[in-house]
Amino acid sequence: MHPAPTTLVLTRRVVEQTLAHFGLDSVMRRLVSRLEKTMMAHDAERTVTPTRSGFHYDTPHPGLVEWMPIHERGRDVTIKVVGYHPKNPEVYGLPTIVSTISAYDTATGHLSCIMDGVLPTAMRTAAASVIATRQFANPDSRTLGLIGCGAQAVAHVHALSLYYAFDRILIYDVDGQASGSLADRCRHFDTVADIELSTLPDILKSADILLTATSIDVGAGPLFDVLPHRPHLHVNAIGSDFPGKTELPLSLLQHAFVCPDFRPQAVLEGECQRLEDRYIGDDIVAVCKNPVAYHHLREELTVYDSTGWSLQDQVVLRLFAEMAAELSLGEYLEIENMSGDATNPYHFLSAEAEAIPVRTTATART
Repeated sequence: MHPAPTTLVLTRRVVEQTLAHFGLDSVMRRLVSRLEKTMMAHDAERTVTPTRSGFHYDTPHPGLVEWMPIHERGRDVTIKVVGYHPKNPEVYGLPTIVSTISAYDTATGHLSCIMDGVLPTAMRTAAASVIATRQFANPDSRTLGLIGCGAQAVAHVHALSLYYAFDRILIYDVDGQASGSLADRCRHFDTVADIELSTLPDILKSADILLTATSIDVGAGPLFDVLPHRPHLHVNAIGSDFPGKTELPLSLLQHAFVCPDFRPQAVLEGECQRLEDRYIGDDIVAVCKNPVAYHHLREELTVYDSTGWSLQDQVVLRLFAEMAAELSLGEYLEIENMSGDATNPYHFLSAEAEAIPVRTTATART
């Protein structure tokens, strides 16, 4: 008899313990490096990446649950299931984005690993923005602008500050509590410059690098009209992730080099959904494979259209699984019923399993 396969479970506590041991800065740098190398080696023939799909609804609050799959042929399938609910912080005290990431053995279909996806999603999104920023932004960038001060702002302040010596970080959010608390939420980062409340015109006028990370409603965009900005401004636009939900002015996009993370998805859900094909540049994989060809853009207006890519989830799951293994963290559980007779789903009722009590619907009499 074959031993029953087990599933490695990496809970949020395991993720936190792993980060505490290796150090947040070290793990972020490792993630950036791993993700960049994976994109440089990406082979679309070997890696199958469907666009994500899911369910969208308006009650009890607007939101969605969707799945983001990826299959590396000959290895495994990774799927992130993610919920996006903008009312979560206000109504339930929960993150806007709630998710889990899982991996499946393609030899058997067995669930081999499942991990918290909330913190890893924030980290992998910020790591991807770092990669795009290092390709497109002026290397001497000193001012970071943030529009939207939620969870993604924290991860991006941390990640970008590891690679750029910012003198100022200018922030804006329609929610005064979010903008007012951002500095405190970033207090653990040693490399962060002073965080200053600002206005949209001042941020656009001053920023070398801009992050837009908002929960703007469908049809409510853009966040601002065209405003004066630095000629070399680089924008990481990560808030557009749903049809009709966009953050940037169309005319700004049409005058920029727009680089999608995953083009088939970006044209449906990202900033690219409003652009004709001629206005959409090469994707981030093409840029990572031949970076010198794009260095001239560091003096021009560029936009990274980040809708979230399942490749990033695959990379972050594998990285955390490796680090947890080094520390002997995580729990192995027999989640799936794979013991006993493979041809009999009721095998546990046999004499060999007589120790398991059986509950019936009969009413006991005294």
